[in-house]
Amino acid sequence: MQTRPVTSDDLANSVIAVPPMARDENLKFDRTENEKIVRHIESGNVSTLLYGGNANFYHIALSEYEDILSQLADIAAEDTLVVPAVGPAYGTMMDQAAILKYAKFPTVMVLPHQGLTTSEGVVTGIRHFAEAFGKPIVLYIKYDDYITVEGAKQLVDDGLVSWIKYAIVREDPGVDPYLSDLVNQVDPSIIVSGIGEQPVIEHLVDFGITGFTAGCVCVRPELSDQLLKAVQANDLDRAREIQAIFSPLEDLRNGINPIRVLHEAVKQAGIANTGPPLPLLSGITDAELEKVNAAALTLLNA
Repeated sequence: MQTRPVTSDDLANSVIAVPPMARDENLKFDRTENEKIVRHIESGNVSTLLYGGNANFYHIALSEYEDILSQLADIAAEDTLVVPAVGPAYGTMMDQAAILKYAKFPTVMVLPHQGLTTSEGVVTGIRHFAEAFGKPIVLYIKYDDYITVEGAKQLVDDGLVSWIKYAIVREDPGVDPYLSDLVNQVDPSIIVSGIGEQPVIEHLVDFGITGFTAGCVCVRPELSDQLLKAVQANDLDRAREIQAIFSPLEDLRNGINPIRVLHEAVKQAGIANTGPPLPLLSGITDAELEKVNAAALTLLNA
């Protein structure tokens, strides 16, 4: 596992895969099946793994947290960057900081909490965590009212942010006043698109940010890598062709649920047995399963 600090080149050189987490029938971490997922992703020239929402770190037990992190670090190849998540509750992340302080992960992502938060409170909470962790964190901006651009800039200017995952969904990803303001106030080389393959052209070309995170990359990592390289080479016709290949599965994720659909898609594609979803989530319906199966296999074989 890569342990050196994350650079802008790291963000630009690899798609950031956000894989599901495989669990056995007793909801325990399944090392064998998770290793299958990691090897499949790494085989497609993808060397960054972000364990966040798709791995359901929102509901992970503190009692299993240290063991899972240790196993993920062991599974990853020597040059693979592994970024686990913390939170989203303040108390949870501060307890996790005590575990992470002595771990070798160069950064971790703070999951965004929606509801009982204010921007000022988020800035304070992330500051407390980063100081306890002892390293800069990944700031995950998913909601307009989560943190202001000024709050994000304050954390960046104070050296508390390694990089930013920007994932506020817009009807037109090319029209985004928040992102426009963000790239004007924060170095865009530390900002990545966080909504999969679909808004990559607008985010990287129009706004000048650096790379992107994705879930469907877990099914076709080499194709997602080709998308990143095509956009970077300004071969936008090829980029749009690749986006169209990902669209059927991405549309199902958007229409049903991104986490639940990806969890099943990785299984249906024969990559690994992801097992049951960790509560408080549940699986998809039989009717939805038929659609996900078809889309996953079509993407795998395209």
